[in-house]
Order: sequence, then structure tokens, then C-alpha cells
Amino acid sequence: MRTAPAIPRSIAARTTAGTQVAALPYRVTDAGVEVLLITSRRTQRWIVPKGWTEKGSTPSADAAREALEESGVTGEVAAEPLGVFHYIKELKHGVGVPCRVSLYPLKVTRQRRSWSEKAARDVKWYPAGEAAALVSEPELKRLILKFGASLTPKGN
Repeated sequence: MRTAPAIPRSIAARTTAGTQVAALPYRVTDAGVEVLLITSRRTQRWIVPKGWTEKGSTPSADAAREALEESGVTGEVAAEPLGVFHYIKELKHGVGVPCRVSLYPLKVTRQRRSWSEKAARDVKWYPAGEAAALVSEPELKRLILKFGASLTPKGN
């Protein structure tokens, strides 16, 4: 007798800790550093564009691809990550997968009017401090604050 639905093999393969990449889309304005956040598709939480790496690509290129697909922005992505954060990715069927995410700053040079996931997400620019307050993951909050401070001229 079965008490729980079977988990498809493709999902079961992802139930061990995963490694993802994320972009931290930003721009510098007269008002200071702004960060672009997006909403998650399912829970509508404010997050950064992130996803799984793809074979044959670099982590920074994968982060830039996620930014384009999920938020419609392109720009100059850093070759090295700003740092890492951790979260639990909730998959279909209620499975939670612990993920380690490398965060790559992306200096936005273009924001498209249309992109593949536009209908599924909200996107909004926030001052770095406000963006940090809106995301749930404590390590991501710290990374956003640290990055914003690193681009803010001393004395401001």
C-alpha cells in the first residue's frame, strides 16, 4: 500500500544538496546603488535571479543567462562571485533541496521590455538597503548590504 506519491526520477536526483548561481543585477544612480529584485513564481517572495548551472557554460555566464530569462536584463557580469548564500529550494511534490548559491554582480546595461518569464514575475529596482530588507535569506541580505556599501562613495 502506497501512502505518498512516487517522486519522479528527475526530481529524486535533485534531492541532495545542489549548487546554483545567481545574478545580483545593479545600477549606480545619483541616489546611490540600486538592486533589481524579482518575485519567485510560486510564493511571490522577493529574490534575485538564480538557477542551475548548465554543462558547457561558466558559472558567471549561467548567472547572466538567469538574469536575462527571469528579469529581462543584460550587462557586464563579474567573473568571480561576490560570495555565497544558502537556501532551501522547494520543488514540486513538497521536496526541499538545500542549495548553495554563488552570487555574481551584474552591472545592468540594458533592460528589455519583453523577456521569457515577464508574465510570471514582478521586477523592481530598490536601493541596496531596501533590497536587503526585502529578501528572506540572511546571507543574501549581508551580501547585498556589503556590495552596496562597496560601491557607495565614502562620505555619503
